[in-house]
Amino acid sequence: MRYFIRLKYNGQPYHGWQVQPNAPSVQETLNKALGLILRQPIETTGCGRTDTGVHARRFFAHFDLEEPINDCNYVLQRIDAMRLPGILCEAIYEVPDDLHARFSASSRSYEYHIMSKRDPFLEGYAHHVFGPINLDKMNEAARHLLGHHDFAAFSKSNTQVHTTLCTVSEAVWVDHGNTAVFNIRADRFLRNMVRAIVGTLLDIGQEKLHAKEIESIMQSQRRSEAGSSVPAHGLYLTHIEYPIEFNIP
Repeated sequence: MRYFIRLKYNGQPYHGWQVQPNAPSVQETLNKALGLILRQPIETTGCGRTDTGVHARRFFAHFDLEEPINDCNYVLQRIDAMRLPGILCEAIYEVPDDLHARFSASSRSYEYHIMSKRDPFLEGYAHHVFGPINLDKMNEAARHLLGHHDFAAFSKSNTQVHTTLCTVSEAVWVDHGNTAVFNIRADRFLRNMVRAIVGTLLDIGQEKLHAKEIESIMQSQRRSEAGSSVPAHGLYLTHIEYPIEFNIP
């Protein structure tokens, strides 16, 4: 029997989602908690592989059991009582055996947060950008990201993926005064893709590059042509969509 668990987490205490040798991860922490409560080894599969320091406001993982859980709410209460650092589990429910947390997802959404002035309450949760930036130019450039393109220029080098093609359906900056948030949604993301895109857009916003240059950067398919990757702590996984027939809450 397959179960989905919906959670959110603060990425600061962890070296990403995936189990790491000699470093704490969200997956390892969750596996241990579920294993203690269900009294058997549990191996969760996540909807993505967030890097060290990246946060998740909405994250799904699945795990399989031979016997059904009698009371999912009781399991949630036990997890909550364990007070896992920076992790909140919100729901557990049975799903069809063919629903895969990662491969069944139809889209993912991320936010990247920047601040123009240092704010001690945002440190660790938003990237401080020095000097003025032009959000209009950044949004002009972001529009070139929309559609089905090769995003190899924004991918970490030497990653083992079968394709670097992605379809981006949203890419826009929203001004919130001292902070600005980049919203991006796509059917899939390459490793380091969002952070490399944001770094490139910031170069454009600081007039180191022209907005239209993002097209030639994408066409080059070379990581060296794009901007530097911004720090992980400003990045949030915010939403995962699954096909409507699965009715995932």
